[in-house]
Amino acid sequence: MNYANDRIRTVLLAGHAGAGKTTLAEALLYLTKGTDRLGRVEDGNTVCDYDPDEAKRHASLSSAVAPVEFDGVKINLIDTPGLFDFEAGLYEGIRAAESVLIAVSARSGLSVGAQKAYQLAVKNEKARMFYVSKVDAENADFYKVFEELKTEIGPSVCPVVVPIEQAGGRIYLNLITKKAYSYAGDGTAREVPVPSYGHRTEGLIAAMREAVAETDEALMEKFFEGEPFTEEEMIEGIRMGTRAGTITPVVCGASTSMAATDQVLWAMRKLLPSAARAAGEIGTDRDGNPVEIACDPDAPLCAYVFKTVADPFVGKMSYVKVISGKLTTDTPAFNPRTGEPERLGKLAFAKGKKLIDTDCISAGDVGVLTKLPNAKTGDTLCAPGRVVTLEQPSFPVPTLSMAIKVKNKGDESKVSGALQRLMEEDPTIGYRVDTETVQQILSGMGEQHLDVVCSKLKNKFGVEIALAKPRIAYRESIRKKFKAQGRHKKQTGGHGQFGDVWIEFEPTSDGDFVFEEKVFGGSVPKNFFPAVEKGLQEAVQHGVLAGYPVVGLKATLLDGSYHPVDSSEMAFKMAAKIAYKAALPQAGPVLLEPIGMLKATVPNDATGDIMGEVTKRRGRVLGMNPAENGMQTVEAEVPVSEMHDFTTYLRQTTQGRGSFVFEFARYEALPSQLEGKVIEDAKKFMDIKSDDEV
Repeated sequence: MNYANDRIRTVLLAGHAGAGKTTLAEALLYLTKGTDRLGRVEDGNTVCDYDPDEAKRHASLSSAVAPVEFDGVKINLIDTPGLFDFEAGLYEGIRAAESVLIAVSARSGLSVGAQKAYQLAVKNEKARMFYVSKVDAENADFYKVFEELKTEIGPSVCPVVVPIEQAGGRIYLNLITKKAYSYAGDGTAREVPVPSYGHRTEGLIAAMREAVAETDEALMEKFFEGEPFTEEEMIEGIRMGTRAGTITPVVCGASTSMAATDQVLWAMRKLLPSAARAAGEIGTDRDGNPVEIACDPDAPLCAYVFKTVADPFVGKMSYVKVISGKLTTDTPAFNPRTGEPERLGKLAFAKGKKLIDTDCISAGDVGVLTKLPNAKTGDTLCAPGRVVTLEQPSFPVPTLSMAIKVKNKGDESKVSGALQRLMEEDPTIGYRVDTETVQQILSGMGEQHLDVVCSKLKNKFGVEIALAKPRIAYRESIRKKFKAQGRHKKQTGGHGQFGDVWIEFEPTSDGDFVFEEKVFGGSVPKNFFPAVEKGLQEAVQHGVLAGYPVVGLKATLLDGSYHPVDSSEMAFKMAAKIAYKAALPQAGPVLLEPIGMLKATVPNDATGDIMGEVTKRRGRVLGMNPAENGMQTVEAEVPVSEMHDFTTYLRQTTQGRGSFVFEFARYEALPSQLEGKVIEDAKKFMDIKSDDEV
């Protein structure tokens, strides 16, 4: 069924892992007859955690869409992972939502995942609401969590549904409607008398009235005159404040027993903005000028691809949010990124893995397009007559890299194609082939993330891989000047081969390799100079210590001799290589290691730990700069070889609050005490490589 845009809400469910997001979605679906059974995360049978890996791990690993219909309104729920390794789901889903419902456990309080979700919602200017879950759990304390929210989030926090403990059991009070409910084990609500307001409840109501008063001048006057607000005024005031970001409503419940789930639905329906009010976007036209795109079903088409699923059996599925116009199979759709029209396949609404066919997806709604060959996450689909591009999403950069080892011979060629498919649906996966270390490198957000990628490669594409620590691309150089002769003489039947050169080698900062000639008197003819240079260019690809490429080397051709018949380009190439091999061991050869620039953004109280860890990893702290949300960015230079497990360390030290970027900067001399192991490892690698080639 299609809904008008003023009767559609798209709500992102976010928060820390284990806060109850998926369980809430399941309860909302069951309450509204969207499912005929109440699934459990522990049993692996929920609507939103439909992937086999999610069922196995009892956790969400990607975003999932599940619409609920309530009181004439369609609420598109986008359930997102709370595990930091799978943040891509949060970043892709927030672009499609008008509001973010942040789950906070009444037992563990405001956790890092909830704080990060709140900050992302603020950054993207989305309406926010908190859901305090697990109110019925042992050691749960709603009011302690509420005070924590007020302290950390600020005065915008506004209570709407609160629990009250009574002798006869727990009841839930809606502070707007002034109605109280108790709940049976199956979630059936029963209205009960409202208890006399205690000091705490009176304070909550007063705080809510003050927050409502600040949304409108007329309400402010009424507030100062001491007049009570009507229920309609309260609802409209909170809705306006939520849309503007000045009010953050707080509701609560216990999703496993369905307690107060109906109150959460009521709050979403009444207090969160509709697509008509909040789904509009600012895009850019062909000339880069801003274009305001209102959420209007009668306007030209503008839709946004916020998620891609690459299934080897079903095919590619593109999840879209329609901003304006309507999508039908006959709608002309143009992709500004490719500059080509898109052929639309089947249209459907998603409920977890289930696709419900539809002939139209209207403005403000979320749906699925199948077999859209060229579109990818972040693309805009628009009418050819109004070409606009919506802002591309930003995703976290993968920080943990591992080398791929294919378990079955012959599968090497399959890995690249399979990973390309997975990268379409998860922008936080990275893949490249390092030609120097002869390794395929897989990058992700953490160990769990890469473990899931391996599992998907096996289950979806039949490719089994193992992961290992990647090799480091070292370099070699020299520290002093040395002159050597290279003489190549070979006599066979007919013409022989003869080339003779004297070359001086020295360190240089002018580039990786510099060649000069200072030959006097024609001892080496000019036409052989290029052959000498080419021979040296080939030689510097393999150093004399560990076989790594040599950089920072200057070679000057000084003298030599030739034979008018037997000399040739090949002979002088060989002579140059002989001189190189003779000189470099005597020129103070040294190993160079890659150094990277680290920018780690961490909470204030973690800066000392991070700087200490950088020093342990042979790094140099360069300084510290303030970052957003009260964080600090520590800048340092650290050897690449010491950074392999930094992702895990940073997450443990900052409880997931920290992030970092690390980029190659330059090469520096490797400490002499470490050279032995690097040379030994390089020799082992060359032996393995030789065996493989045989």
